Amino acid sequence: MNLQQKINCDFVDVVDEDGDSMRRDYGFIEFYLNSGQGWSVSGGAIELHRLAARSDMANRWHAAMRDEFPQYLTWDELRDEFFKLPNPPALQIIDQGDFLEYRASATKVSVLVSNDHEERDESLGHGDVWSVSLG
Repeated sequence: MNLQQKINCDFVDVVDEDGDSMRRDYGFIEFYLNSGQGWSVSGGAIELHRLAARSDMANRWHAAMRDEFPQYLTWDELRDEFFKLPNPPALQIIDQGDFLEYRASATKVSVLVSNDHEERDESLGHGDVWSVSLG
């Protein structure tokens, strides 16, 4: 079964100019694919920052997939859940100015967290998760 059969939402495919890779964008969820024997998934991301200004994305996803995403998620909330895992991988913290990256090198998972000291409004505030990516 392919992505299109599993995920019943509108998407946009963006293929690189060489035709070797593609990004399938479902609005706030993206998959990265490589060509070969058909397209194979090489990574992905949940772009939570897009939900802060556009709650309609989360509503459409919920209607199609019966799964909910919060409009905002703090790093503290995600970190608390992460440390409930048995043997969670070590996290490397990388300061990127307006963002902190929490990277689990062993699993290739990266979490970007807003570090800009702004209050939350229609966009994310300090300590909110910007994205979670694999790859």
